[in-house]
Amino acid sequence: MVRPEAWDEMDEFGLSSPAFGDGGRIPARYGHDEANVNPPLRIEGVPSSATVLALVMDDPDALEPTGTVWTHWTVWNVDPGTTEIPEDWDAADATEGENDFGERGYGGPNPPDRTHTYRLRLYALDARLDLPPGASAADLEAAMADHVLAEARLTGTYSP
Repeated sequence: MVRPEAWDEMDEFGLSSPAFGDGGRIPARYGHDEANVNPPLRIEGVPSSATVLALVMDDPDALEPTGTVWTHWTVWNVDPGTTEIPEDWDAADATEGENDFGERGYGGPNPPDRTHTYRLRLYALDARLDLPPGASAADLEAAMADHVLAEARLTGTYSP
């Protein structure tokens, strides 16, 4: 999905969280049945050619119990100068899609059966996306096609 001419900038592009390390346990407060607020995130090394950022949080381990990779959060048209997304972020200057709970915005981890691994994928894009609020993850992925300059990932686990 990343254009080859952007590969050199990918090494610097990063996503992390002060709340958990990559591959670590996501604190309970970020769960859907708890405080249900997004964890704080740190962004670094955004390519200088980026026009906007987009973020997708999903649960690929949900495929077996639910039949789908469960989408927890999609947000796009984030200012590329953003270096931090605070806990319980008000994305008023960006656009949020509908998650698989049928809600617009963040829907925290809520595994039905066992510990699941959650992916947060941050994309640097070369174009602003013309999607309406509440669009689906599939709509976002289609709109991003051919616009991804770089991708950064962060994973975390959550138990029921």
